[in-house]
Amino acid sequence: MFRMWGKLFKENRLLADSTVCNDDPEMSRTKKVFSALDTFCADFDLSTPIWLDTNIREFKRHSKTRFHQDNFVETIDFDYLEIQVLEEDEAF
Repeated sequence: MFRMWGKLFKENRLLADSTVCNDDPEMSRTKKVFSALDTFCADFDLSTPIWLDTNIREFKRHSKTRFHQDNFVETIDFDYLEIQVLEEDEAF
């Protein structure tokens, strides 16, 4: 099972969070990450953030990244959106 956690923070306080699970064995890890991010954005009523090089490097290294104002086209009313992989599919 693939599980990802999305959290909104403002002034170091958790405003909202959500967890997405995906059991589809046909989807790649990348597609599962983008699908979960789309779900978080719909849940939190946000536009999809832009992945910058720093986000990609951070996510590859730690399976976690933060999206700040620079990642969004419109103005946001929180400090950052953090996504984190909680559980990966087991490789056979």
